[in-house]
Amino acid sequence: MEIFWLGQAAFRIKGKQVTVVTDPYDSKMIGLSALRATADMVTVSHEHGDHNNVVAIKTTSGGAPKILRGPGEYEIAGVSINGIKTWHDESLGSERGTNTVYVIDVDGVKVAHLGDLGHKLTEEQLAEIGDVDILLIPAGGYYTIEPSVAAEVVAQIEPKVVIPMHYQIVGLAPQIFEKLASVDEFIKALGATPKTLPSYQCKVESLPQEMEVVVLERKS
Repeated sequence: MEIFWLGQAAFRIKGKQVTVVTDPYDSKMIGLSALRATADMVTVSHEHGDHNNVVAIKTTSGGAPKILRGPGEYEIAGVSINGIKTWHDESLGSERGTNTVYVIDVDGVKVAHLGDLGHKLTEEQLAEIGDVDILLIPAGGYYTIEPSVAAEVVAQIEPKVVIPMHYQIVGLAPQIFEKLASVDEFIKALGATPKTLPSYQCKVESLPQEMEVVVLERKS
């Protein structure tokens, strides 16, 4: 399987038979170039315009992909997905509502996408998430966890691979860019030395024994 970062919280996860896009953004809202991606299914962590622009994603045949919204257990074309209810803030959703964490099993590799998680995870949520191979985690703050809290969440989940998202990058609208932290703040909080790659490829048998941090170049 192979993971491409499309910007903000949007990834394209390509398996042998199924492709998933997470949290597609509306370019008019955040300033990044318009999404150009195909997928068999799309996950939406919450209903904000920079995460739920599902009309931007088509299948390879031009039709509409399967859309997953909210908690639940899904089985589609051999891909198992578990949606876990979390919050978009530290006040049980009273400020910004709910957020869904998705654990996606692609070719036997378990990928957790945290969406706009707004808090450290509870024991119950950690139990629902289970073992994680690859963690896609917000790292820049501003409507989601700050870099230092993100580092604590990594320690809670203990994945094999950490890929940050939702941080300061060139191309974002100025009002968003200036409020987000850089990925370097998250890396410093982790105390890690990252790899920078255009995409991340792996099989179950090639996953690292020690945790790796991978900063993906945005695929425009």
